[in-house]
Amino acid sequence: MLRSLGLRLPSGFHVETHTHPWHQLVYATEGVMTVETATGNWVVPPHRAVWIPAGLQHGVRTTGQVRMRTLYFRSDLVERLPGSCCVINVMPLLRELILEAVRCGMLSDTVPHQLRLVGVLLDQIARTKEGPLEIKIPLDVRARRVAERARNDLSEAGSLTDYAEGCGASVRTIERLFVQETGLTFSRWLQRVKALHALERLAAGDSVTAAGFSVGYDSTSAFIAMFKRVLGRTPGSYFSVSAEDD
Repeated sequence: MLRSLGLRLPSGFHVETHTHPWHQLVYATEGVMTVETATGNWVVPPHRAVWIPAGLQHGVRTTGQVRMRTLYFRSDLVERLPGSCCVINVMPLLRELILEAVRCGMLSDTVPHQLRLVGVLLDQIARTKEGPLEIKIPLDVRARRVAERARNDLSEAGSLTDYAEGCGASVRTIERLFVQETGLTFSRWLQRVKALHALERLAAGDSVTAAGFSVGYDSTSAFIAMFKRVLGRTPGSYFSVSAEDD
């Protein structure tokens, strides 16, 4: 019914692309993980978890020393939960439920108290809010080309006009494609990419100023304002804030 796994992973560790026959919840009590799929990436800092549906091809890479806790749910148990990847906030109750499930190792639906524990876990996962920690990658080849150019060097302050040159579509078309396929304008999409890259750099030990430089911000105050606008907290407080405050 439920299986679990707890691991310590070094910074820079990469789990190659793979799939699972069961649904998966991945949670890090410390460090940052990035779950990578063909259509998008999900950044998972402490106090967050990523839901990965069964059968989805994905890889994982780590930034900073990571303590990972993973739960695997039998697919017939979770019909009401998302059918696609998403990052959820981990409140204190959900955190303790995850840790208890890992301590138990394997839970069976033939054991009444274990069945109840899984039921509470699923209820908590279903009712938690999603975090803005996803980077969708456009499927259209022209928009994807623009996205790849922008992500290749985040320290550059290029415009959509710069990135769209020679991509096979007008700036207006690329803007429309980004809204259709990512739900964000190009500028907001790029801000999210930069904020999440900076989040990884902070987890690796960079200062706020260095993280800002890595994504093209010469002004630390401007970087802090962007980071807070995208992720809801300042860079200096992001890792020290309890999930209870979300």
